[in-house]
Amino acid sequence: MARVKHLFRAPQKHAPMEELREAVAVQDAGIEGCAHARPMGKRQVLLMDEETLRAFELAPGIVRENVTTEGLDVNGLAVGQKLRLGEVELQASLVCDPCEQIEALRPGLQAEMQGKRGMLCKVTRGGLLKAGDEIELMESAAKS
Repeated sequence: MARVKHLFRAPQKHAPMEELREAVAVQDAGIEGCAHARPMGKRQVLLMDEETLRAFELAPGIVRENVTTEGLDVNGLAVGQKLRLGEVELQASLVCDPCEQIEALRPGLQAEMQGKRGMLCKVTRGGLLKAGDEIELMESAAKS
């Protein structure tokens, strides 16, 4: 069973991430209080799986994800895939490309993480997110 392992928000851009026990996801905006949350923005919520972090020997939150998952291949999600995390619904919108902040963690890491930095999602139904919430894959937008 896939679940939410950690929750984070950026109080300011480029500031260290804050770990949270619970967070409010705002429909079509992102995590309440996160500097990256913007109505209709492309980077509303960043998902990253713990398994990929472990493979790169990285700590949760270090790649600036909002939700660290366990038991879900985040990098294998298709754009358009819908997910339910507790009472929150997300839709995968864009593969997150590693940037210079990733390179600053370790030289060469930006290239190594190409296609493996997680998935950006839109919040299609807001609500409370909690560490430990189950993650359910829903029918994707492409299916009818």
